Order: sequence, then C-alpha cells, then structure tokens
Amino acid sequence: MKAAVLYPGEGLPRYIDFAEPTVQGEDELLVSVKAVAIKNLDKGRASGSHYSSEAPQKGGRVVGGDGICLLADGSRVYGMSASGMLAEKAAIDKDRIVSVPDGLDDVTAAALPNAVIGSAMGLKFKADIQPGDVVLINGATGFTGIVAVQIAKHYGAGKVIVTGRNQQSLKELLTLGADETVSVLLSDEAFTTQIKRIHQETPIDIIVDYLWGHTAEMILACLKGNGSFTNRIRYVSIGAITGDLIRLSAANLRSVDLQLTGSGLGAWSRAQVGQLFREILPEMFQLAAEGKLKVRTIAVKLEDIGELWHTEVADGQRLVVVI
Repeated sequence: MKAAVLYPGEGLPRYIDFAEPTVQGEDELLVSVKAVAIKNLDKGRASGSHYSSEAPQKGGRVVGGDGICLLADGSRVYGMSASGMLAEKAAIDKDRIVSVPDGLDDVTAAALPNAVIGSAMGLKFKADIQPGDVVLINGATGFTGIVAVQIAKHYGAGKVIVTGRNQQSLKELLTLGADETVSVLLSDEAFTTQIKRIHQETPIDIIVDYLWGHTAEMILACLKGNGSFTNRIRYVSIGAITGDLIRLSAANLRSVDLQLTGSGLGAWSRAQVGQLFREILPEMFQLAAEGKLKVRTIAVKLEDIGELWHTEVADGQRLVVVI
C-alpha cells in the first residue's frame, strides 16, 4: 500500500510502498482510509517533541493517528489507529469509532475531531461550563480556537471573548459567536487594561488557553483579587504555542477562587474519553453536517506529504490529506 512513513533521524515522512498493517486481536478492524488531517499533535509525536511521543521504529512507521475511513461493509466512520493513519489501509480500535453522518464530507469530518477534543473536553470536563458563563479563549484564531468559540456558544456561554494576533481572523470570529476581541499585539499595558475592564464589567468564569507563555501571565495577573469575594474562575491550559513555562504569583492563587488545570492526553478519565466517542463527537459531527459548526480546510494529496509536512497554514485552516 502507499503510505507516509517516517524513519528515525529523518525530519520528513516519505511517500512510499509499505506493508499493510495486521489486525492485532478482536479489538481491531482493518479499514480503507479516506481522509486524514495533518495536525500539530502528529508533527510533535513524529519529531519526538510531544510528551506522548513513542520511540522511533527502525523499520519506519506510518504517521498520523486518526481519520475518516471505510469499514468492510462500506460504512464511513471516524477512527483512531495505533498503526498509523496516513496510508491506504489502517488498523483501527473497535472501541474508538464514530459514525459519520451522510451530510458531512470526508475532509471536514477528518479535520474536526482533534479540534473538538482540544476544546470540548476542556470546556465540558475541566471547566464544567454552565449556561451563561463568560468564556475567554486565549489564542482563538487557530483552527482549534475557532472551533472552541462555536462549541462554547453551543454549550451556552453567555459571552465569549477572544484573543489573537490576526486582526482579520479576530473579526471573522465575531461572525461565529465571539462577542469581543482583544489583540495580543497590543502593548502589555493596553492588553491588561482591556482584560481588566472586561473582567470588571462581566466577570470571566472560564479561560481556555492555547498560548500559555506571557499572555497567560498577564491574564492571570488581571484576575488577582484584593481580598473581597470573587466569582469561581476555571483556567484551562490546552496549548503552549508561545511558551511552556510561566511565572505565577502565589497571590493569584490565594486572592481569587481560581482553579488552574489542563486538558490533554492523560488528563481525562476513561469514562470521559468514552463519553467523547459516544456523545460529544457524534453531536459535533451532526452540527457540522447541519452547517452549525463551521471550519475551513485545504485538501491535499498523500503523494505530496513530504513538501506539505512543515507547511504553515494561515487563517485558522487545516490541511487534510485525501487518500
């Protein structure tokens, strides 16, 4: 079969003929792959920079961990694969399959799950979002952030504030459910002045953070209390695009009812992951099929994987390999 295979010591996957995967027991199925999104998670695992990365395999391994595929009976499903997904065939886990609605195309369906996992899981299980909550999404102009804005509104957020660099993307988020924008290109003083004003007018209940780094330090400082009663604030770290470490004042933790947590692989319970496949992903697929959850994608070919692997896609789009 044709596949995108990464070998130890090489920075780019090769488009080559590779052995078909073999099913390992009754818990797996062999499927035909239709579409696979190229995500930062896949790149991080391939390079070894992500905390869930595995040791390189001498004989090479197929990259990509999930995608849209066809079962033997022709049914379209979203699945996850331990054998790699950027290939014509993959072995997927029977327990991690979600049916794809007829009204949803392969490319959009392949692009959505990682973004849903990177937003809904944090909002639902870590932030315990409630109707009327005020949500701040730090770094909302990327693909996952754009999905997070729409899901926050779907879950009943009363107000959604978004931060980001791209001014045009920030404006577009206002058409997808965001209520207010704050540019991270502002001076520190101007940025914190806006966040403090927003928090004073409509106390922020939830922060979903894809940037971390300096903006996280500024936002946390804006939340610091003065000894009076405060609202309960849930700060959820999901990404670290602008830095993995921050400086945090102990006064931030003592002066406000603040819950600081993270959402990612290893942070969820087995029951929560089960709910993701039974309820959350099917619901989001249906919303997308009905045009109520909107994303932008760029479809590319598997044979071009080498030149596309390190492509930076602008304006919150996602590359999806069609097979």
